[in-house]
Amino acid sequence: MEFISKAKHNKTDRPTSNDFSSVYDIKLQSLDGQPMDLSQYKGKKILIVNVASKCGFTSQYEGLEKLASTYSDNLVVIGCPCNQFGAQEPGSAAEIQEFCSVRYGVGFPMTEKLAVKGSDQHPLYQWLTSKRLNGKKNSSVKWNFQKYLLDEEGHLIDYYYSITKPMSSKITKHVA
Repeated sequence: MEFISKAKHNKTDRPTSNDFSSVYDIKLQSLDGQPMDLSQYKGKKILIVNVASKCGFTSQYEGLEKLASTYSDNLVVIGCPCNQFGAQEPGSAAEIQEFCSVRYGVGFPMTEKLAVKGSDQHPLYQWLTSKRLNGKKNSSVKWNFQKYLLDEEGHLIDYYYSITKPMSSKITKHVA
């Protein structure tokens, strides 16, 4: 049974962590409302980052774009807008997209706004933050621009707090 059709059978009409066995089973919507299938990135490392347009770390968009373009052969960066920290991502999808492309030249994929913590936590972040699901470690998202790095087979390598810049050797040593 397809993942999306499973979601229709649960009481909240949202997929849950029980609906997938790997990160590639998690379906997302892009910022422009189109389906986003993580399995299209098999064979590449994936850096997943919760982003916000009105945050002290917003300038990291520049570094994320540089990281994505520098290592495009073996890495994809995915931005996940989130409004859960200081209401720093209040805009609509169109406003977020315009801000990111005009101000920072963002060309990497962006998801719809996601809840990265709490009772409405998106299944992607359930997987990223739960050792039971990701097989590596538990974590919690502390603020905007926290980064999660996955290997070419969709396994969690590590996560990095907001203060870790995208071009930091902590990240680039895994993708170079």
